[in-house]
Amino acid sequence: MRTQVAIIGAGPAGLLLSHLLAQGGVASVVLETRSEEYVAARIRAGILEHSSVELLEKAGLGDRIRTEGDHHRGIYLQWPGERHHLDFVNLAGRSVWVYGQTEVQKDLIAARRAGGQEIHYEVSDVAVHDDHVTFTDASGQSHRLDADAIAGCDGSFGPSRNAVAAAEKYEKIYPYSWLGILADVAPSTDELIYAWHPDGFALHSMRSATVSRLYLQVPNGTDPQSWSDDRIWEALATRLGHGQNGWKLTPGPITDKSVLPMRSYVQTPMRQGNLFLAGDAAHIVPPTGAKGLNLAIADVALLSKALIDKIKNRDPRKADSYSDDAQRRVWRCTHFSWWMTTMLHTSGDPFDAQLQLSQLKWVANSEAGATGLAENYAGLPIGY
Repeated sequence: MRTQVAIIGAGPAGLLLSHLLAQGGVASVVLETRSEEYVAARIRAGILEHSSVELLEKAGLGDRIRTEGDHHRGIYLQWPGERHHLDFVNLAGRSVWVYGQTEVQKDLIAARRAGGQEIHYEVSDVAVHDDHVTFTDASGQSHRLDADAIAGCDGSFGPSRNAVAAAEKYEKIYPYSWLGILADVAPSTDELIYAWHPDGFALHSMRSATVSRLYLQVPNGTDPQSWSDDRIWEALATRLGHGQNGWKLTPGPITDKSVLPMRSYVQTPMRQGNLFLAGDAAHIVPPTGAKGLNLAIADVALLSKALIDKIKNRDPRKADSYSDDAQRRVWRCTHFSWWMTTMLHTSGDPFDAQLQLSQLKWVANSEAGATGLAENYAGLPIGY
């Protein structure tokens, strides 16, 4: 088999890359270890930055975002007794959209199917070589796929990350996790609530007008089944301020419970020879700053242009600078995600708690502080 770009991973990063390459006249083949149904159903990110929406719209993928997504001007920051709204549009001239990764994946699958994209699902034994990829297809047949370039869009546990032999790795494991739930109940808020509380952080998010997504800070190693539905709603009501200034949290049937460990990870460089990394294969951020999916989109925006120039136009300059160009934004978003995480999650140290409250009050009451959060949360321009 031969193609111009072999893409490992059929999640949003891989499929968006194949879409942008096709629009630039470069062919690709996509390999995925999971089934199409599994990839489409993964419940992950839910916030799209301003720049991500602009890119998706320019690529012809924005129709459902505008009609079915939920446009948000900002977020609420809260601590006991106080809730403050930060209006990103007024502060930074940019906004965000609530539009789940599952919906982005649906749009990409439909677009790639319409474009005749070759995708091999349920492959195994994927191995990355300098100018080709070997794999076993779902029927058990072995293949060699030769390519001018290889894009590793296969996340934390795929083979691409470890194929960059001389990489420097930076990692931070946080001493807490998130217990996340999906509930079949209308959101109790019009925009996300980020709540600091002595019992631990809580977040009220949403997936649609009828589905709420909520999170609680819990110790690492927590078994989600150890939390009953009643215990979850009671903790959420306490931490989110049920009854505060007349606000009420409406409980509902919980359809999913999971625990998400919190960590930061950056690997550099994001290229070795003909292999280029994008998304979670190169970096992981805690979800507090809503940056994971958006970073993957930004990576792919840069990588698609680099590969089109390299393969079609015989100009390697963007490919040669890809890793450095991408990592400017990666480290900025890694810092912002760390900052949001450490500002809002309790450690049990009273001194830390007072520092966090001081910082929250400054952000909420200082235009400069609020603008800094708004600019980073709503998203810096792609190519920053």
